[in-house]
Amino acid sequence: MKITVEYNKNNKSFVLPKIKQADFIGAYSVLLTFNDGVKRKVNFGSFLKKSLHPTIRSYLDENNFKKFKIESGNIVWGQNWDLVFPVEQLYKGKINA
Repeated sequence: MKITVEYNKNNKSFVLPKIKQADFIGAYSVLLTFNDGVKRKVNFGSFLKKSLHPTIRSYLDENNFKKFKIESGNIVWGQNWDLVFPVEQLYKGKINA
């Protein structure tokens, strides 16, 4: 993943938010807390159910889904980041499925 820095009209830098905590709250939903204090509930169910990829579909098993972790400011699943989402989408509280 490549992290970039964007600049606004006032030439002030924008720092990409980082996830500092993630709590499973049920039904493929996770409450994410970012380093700036913003909290977002994100539901991953629609994405998982639409996918045809067997590795992604394996996370439909709730026990497997709950095994996420925070690495480099993002929520990830699997040892090799089998499943990861753009932090910008997570910050908005919605993933593009």
